[in-house]
Amino acid sequence: MLCDPSGIRTRVTAVRGQRTRPLYDGAVWRNVSVARQPFKYAMTILTPPNRCHLILTPGRGGRNPFAVEHMKELTLLMRVTKFEHAALRLDANGKTLLIDPGSFTTPLDDLEDLVGVVITHEHPDHWTPDHLDRFLRAAPGTPIYAPSGVARAAAEYDITVVAPGDTVEVGGFALRFFGGTHEVIHSSLPTVENVGVLVNDELYYPGDSYAVPEGVEVGTLAAPLGAPWLKIGEAMDYVLAVAPRRAFGTHDMTLSVIGRNMHRQRLQWATEQGGGEFFTLEPGESLDL
Repeated sequence: MLCDPSGIRTRVTAVRGQRTRPLYDGAVWRNVSVARQPFKYAMTILTPPNRCHLILTPGRGGRNPFAVEHMKELTLLMRVTKFEHAALRLDANGKTLLIDPGSFTTPLDDLEDLVGVVITHEHPDHWTPDHLDRFLRAAPGTPIYAPSGVARAAAEYDITVVAPGDTVEVGGFALRFFGGTHEVIHSSLPTVENVGVLVNDELYYPGDSYAVPEGVEVGTLAAPLGAPWLKIGEAMDYVLAVAPRRAFGTHDMTLSVIGRNMHRQRLQWATEQGGGEFFTLEPGESLDL
């Protein structure tokens, strides 16, 4: 149904394919002012059950430079939000999927609509018992999908084991798994299992690997930026091989601010070689897909 935005608290964000950050979080409709930005905006009303989607376009003159183009019932696209290091949150149709919340990731909240957790491998920067306990308190019975190495490391949890080639449907999310092996850090260290995951045939995240999802045209790639196993030239070659329409960096807490920006520039170049666009996402920022 349509909803009346008058007086409802809102968040103004960029529309599909643009970086999303709250520009006027907590505003009421009559006070929204986003004149500094040159492109269209989407306003998502956050107060349930009256969630609706408004498209604002630049208006002319007056104190309010934006005019309502149309109002319609919200048809949710998928939104990916980056958190510290490798953690990703995906939201679609009122449901939430989490991927790789690990030891470098601050506690996550707003988990009432959580329907699944994906852990790509067993290393602690990709999962912790504290995170899993918090998720299961907020959403009891939430399934956790991970390779068998995680099931062994997290034996006290009910892990649904997945492997390359598996497909899963959970809470409206379609998951396809690829890869199989973590990139080599050093010959003295054991190799562990790792799965990449493709969500809704749109977002692909390889975990700690350069696994290319064969036969898939990747819409959005969450590309690793820095790691003990990562050499930036190899990361660039990986992005060139995947040739996504969009990409952003993840797995980045081992880098300094200067190093992170340098690596982003290199992956931006690689993304643009295939005609794609690279987005810089800081923790808490989102991209609508």
